[in-house]
Amino acid sequence: MQAFFDWLGDHEWVAWLGLAFVLGIVETTTLDLIFLMLAGGALGGALTAAVGVDALWLQLLVAVVVSVGLLGFVRPVAKRHMRTSGGARTGVAALIGRKGVVVETVDAENGLIKLAGEIWTARSYDGTSVIEAGRDVDVIEIQGATALVFEADSH
Repeated sequence: MQAFFDWLGDHEWVAWLGLAFVLGIVETTTLDLIFLMLAGGALGGALTAAVGVDALWLQLLVAVVVSVGLLGFVRPVAKRHMRTSGGARTGVAALIGRKGVVVETVDAENGLIKLAGEIWTARSYDGTSVIEAGRDVDVIEIQGATALVFEADSH
C-alpha cells in the first residue's frame, strides 16, 4: 500500500483527476452545477500538478481560484440559460393563440382559414358556431392539420 501512496505522491495529477471524476458523478445526482464547477477546479489542480508544480499549496490555490471563478461567473450564466431554454414554442404549438382569417365558412365539420400565411383546415372549437368568410378567429387548439377556432370577438 505504501508503494501506491509513494506513486501517488509522484503523480498528484491522478488524485486531482480522480477528485474531478467523483465530483462529476456527484453532479449527475444534484444537477445544480455546483459540483461540476468544483470538478472544474479539481481539473485546474490536476493541470497545475501535470505541468510540474510540486507545491501542494499552489495546486490547492489554483483549484480554489478556478472553482470560485466558475461558481461566480460561469454557473449563473449557465443557470440562466437552463431556465430560459424551454420557453420558446415551436411548430404547431406556436400557432395556438394566434389570429387567423376565415377563407371558407367554418362550422363543426369543416372550413378553411388563413393562418400564419398558410391555408389551414378548420372547425369551430365549440362544435356549434358557424363563422363566415372574412371574420377573424383565434386558434384555440391544433388537432393534426386542423385548427380549432373561436370567432375573435365572440369570447
